[in-house]
Amino acid sequence: MNSRKLTLWTIPVALTLMSSPLAVAKPLGDKDTAIKIAINEWTGQNLTAHIAGKLLEKLGYKVEYVTAGTLPQFTGIANGTLAVSPEVWPSNLGDVYPKAKAEGKLEEIGELGLQSRDGWVYTADTKAACPELPDWSALKDPACVQALATPETFPNGRLLDYPADWGSVSGAELKKFDIPFTPVPAGSEGALVAELQAAVAAHKPLLMRFWSPHWVLAETPVEWLKMPPCDAKDLAECIVAPPVIKVVWAGFAQKWPAGYEMMKSLQLHADDQQKMIYAVDKQGKNLDQAVDDWLDQHQGDWQAWLKAAQD
Repeated sequence: MNSRKLTLWTIPVALTLMSSPLAVAKPLGDKDTAIKIAINEWTGQNLTAHIAGKLLEKLGYKVEYVTAGTLPQFTGIANGTLAVSPEVWPSNLGDVYPKAKAEGKLEEIGELGLQSRDGWVYTADTKAACPELPDWSALKDPACVQALATPETFPNGRLLDYPADWGSVSGAELKKFDIPFTPVPAGSEGALVAELQAAVAAHKPLLMRFWSPHWVLAETPVEWLKMPPCDAKDLAECIVAPPVIKVVWAGFAQKWPAGYEMMKSLQLHADDQQKMIYAVDKQGKNLDQAVDDWLDQHQGDWQAWLKAAQD
């Protein structure tokens, strides 16, 4: 009788042990070598990078943040001096990325989950000068062109474009559709924001390339142009809202198996990121504190990612 009770009692225990995550847990891999995360030029990416870093640390890894330009970072990922870039916009890939991808030196590991936008925006005063907006053909109206012309672009209108080192296809798209505007690169993200705010305050027409999520859009009204038609598969001459992706060095999965699985699970929604950007850039909150607040508010999400990464 006692032996029967013992046998029946041990069956579920044995089954529990067999199905325990600890019995089939993925190895952490190299815990001594820091996982180097690329830091780019905009606040949203910095927030994403630090969320990824803190979660990798929770798994037991060492993490290092490395400042790397949007385009130069791909050389580092391809040769393994950088391990991951957690927020990559496919509209800004340059020449190194496609070659490195084709050679198997880097790997795309899914979308980040940002409901992004990328395109040309304009202010309410621009609509007054170009009443056929938001249709892109309104930019061919001579009155619209004249209203947006500047001494440096005359007789063309002016499109305030992304900084030169970000990469932009605005010029190619303007040329392809015979839109009489000249793209003028901004000096920085801050310059883009400052000119947008100044234009709204002065009731001055403005056409510029911009993206979301971004904190300034929470307080500065803009409208999005309906862009010229193009093949979304050919981003060399096409501005579309890209699926923001996560990219790792090709050897990441082998070197840090559990970290690789966590990075595949990582998701960040646009509304959450935009609130954090606003808190950091506008309200002066410390970036680490903004990330910690996000972690506190989303424990159910990231705890599930960590568990799945180790199962």
